[in-house]
Amino acid sequence: MMEIMAGAALAADPLATQDDAGSLQAHFQAGISADEIEQVFHLKRAQPVLQAFTALFHGGPDGVMIRLLVLRELAADTASSAFSRADINQKLAYLIPESLETVLMRLRSHGLLAWDAQASVYRITPMARNVLSALDTLLSMGPADDEAEMGFLLSQVAGAQAVGGVTVDQLRHLLGRLVDLTEEFRDAIASGSEFRLRTSQAKWHMACDWVEKGSQILRAITSDERADAATHKAAQAIGRAQSALLNMQGMFSRALNQIERQRVHLGQSGLSTTDVKRWLLAHEDLSQLAAGAIDRPLVPLFATPAEMIDVAETELLAERNALASPAGLPAGQDAPLTVNDAPAIQAELDDWLARLSDFANLGNFPSFSEHGPKSVPIQDSLLPASFSVASYRASLLPLLGDSAEASLQGATAKLARLPVRFEPTDALVQLNDPHVAAISIATLSLDLESGPADE
Repeated sequence: MMEIMAGAALAADPLATQDDAGSLQAHFQAGISADEIEQVFHLKRAQPVLQAFTALFHGGPDGVMIRLLVLRELAADTASSAFSRADINQKLAYLIPESLETVLMRLRSHGLLAWDAQASVYRITPMARNVLSALDTLLSMGPADDEAEMGFLLSQVAGAQAVGGVTVDQLRHLLGRLVDLTEEFRDAIASGSEFRLRTSQAKWHMACDWVEKGSQILRAITSDERADAATHKAAQAIGRAQSALLNMQGMFSRALNQIERQRVHLGQSGLSTTDVKRWLLAHEDLSQLAAGAIDRPLVPLFATPAEMIDVAETELLAERNALASPAGLPAGQDAPLTVNDAPAIQAELDDWLARLSDFANLGNFPSFSEHGPKSVPIQDSLLPASFSVASYRASLLPLLGDSAEASLQGATAKLARLPVRFEPTDALVQLNDPHVAAISIATLSLDLESGPADE
């Protein structure tokens, strides 16, 4: 009886029949063989896994949920590796028998459940456990937000690296997500919207937490001697994408500071247009704010000729009095004296820019060798100087090579266009300096790809 029902289920299952007219080759241009495409080869090799996913997810969302429910319920029971039909009926008694029978036949026909005819029991196949493990990893991340996406991609890379099987495709998926986040943050900065900037900055902080975790995985991949050249290249590209993502902190700060300088305040109330917008956004229905504002209908007022004459006379006399009043300029007052510190800061910036320009000059830069230019320790560039001046110079170093700052005008834009690369580390070096006791180990080197500085 069970075999007859299995045959009926297969006949009703659209996956059980193959349409020859809709073969794979029919989707390709004339003269191109499907077997010549590299990705087609990899997908054909994984055909059993793809068929397992097709068996689970083909059809409507309700059917997909019932199939996953049955398979997850059976796989969750680790007390026994085999299930009789009576055990399955008892475990899934909340399902009607017809639906349960259809699901079991579908899972069995596609290799997710194995039927042991000798013992008359069902068993979960290794393929089914692999499929459920992949799904559980994705489902455990929660909603499809940016944190879940980054967490899932990093978990895949970390798990594959732990067992020595990380692939280039897994690294490329992670690299693609980092590039998408970088472009999203750049668009938010270019928009000039304070709310979009603050939302993107919060997402940037979350991405930085994942970058810190991913850096440990990348170091393990790059130091693995078994990894091939393509894997090393993908890992290095991810490292560069992470660096570009981390360098956006200065861009966010400058954009928010620019908005802060342009903020409009409403009189002496202390409120700004941002406060008003935030208050309006807190209301789901703005039309409800007008409820109760008008208590009664408007009553029209009619003026008689007598009132009209009185108003006209008052206006006429007021205009004559204004013309008869003595006209003249008010007495002058001395303008208040203010102290402007901008020239001193500008002079310090010009001096620092000229100093870095000497490093970028090919004639003054340290000697070259066949292996590239020698690096200049950062303390030789920042010192000697007082602590405040050295700190000011150090705060300008992240602008070197900043493409967003280089597209602007001014002294900081000239600084960003210098062909000098700033390479910091996390370690410290002790100095024999009266103002600075220690400084991070960092170097300045000539960027050969950018060429010499613009004249």
